Amino acid sequence: MHSNKNNLLVLHEDNHIIIINKRPGDIVQGDKTGDKPLSDVVKEYLKEKHNKPGNVYLGTVHRLDRPTSGIVIFAKTSKALERLNKMLRDKNIQKTYFAVVKEHLSKKENTLIHFLRKNPKNNKSTAFTKEVEGSKKAVLHYKVIKELDNYSLLEIDLETGRHHQIRSQLSTIGHPIKGDLKYGFSRSNKNGSIHLHARKIAFIHPVSKEAIEITAPLPKSDSIWEACN
Repeated sequence: MHSNKNNLLVLHEDNHIIIINKRPGDIVQGDKTGDKPLSDVVKEYLKEKHNKPGNVYLGTVHRLDRPTSGIVIFAKTSKALERLNKMLRDKNIQKTYFAVVKEHLSKKENTLIHFLRKNPKNNKSTAFTKEVEGSKKAVLHYKVIKELDNYSLLEIDLETGRHHQIRSQLSTIGHPIKGDLKYGFSRSNKNGSIHLHARKIAFIHPVSKEAIEITAPLPKSDSIWEACN
């Protein structure tokens, strides 16, 4: 991984894709806050690095919530974007997350199945145990990989990719993510982050067809994440 004057943490770059370790607080694409999105920072980085005159092509493959950290894939060509979008739809991109949650879990390994309904007014998803109108099925698998005094570190594999899925499902079983006020944690983290990190990604490169597997280091200068290393 290397850094640069844009403070970008680049985990992988080739002719077709660039993979970034997003810091908590960065927004992936522009929103109503008007804050500079990560996509613009990556474009500037590519423009400088490759001395490109004019506009740089960059496609956003997927998003991460603003308070979350970890892996974000961008496409440098339209061909890669099209293929990666299809791979996401076909569930051919394997994503693993780390989450630090409240207290210790009675089941150290489990599959959670809920039906999530998104409320666009407050940008929040509610999890139900059975199907309700407007809900979508959400499935995740977790295992506890470390226990701290008041927290547990979970490794999470997503089977579906729903809005705020991990945050909502873990909160519903009584173990909200550290710092996640929206989903029931008692206090916020100083920097506004939540302890959810897109840790690993594995897929077959959309153009070269080689197997890509990337792991994103945990956020630095955070005592809880450091205890998880």
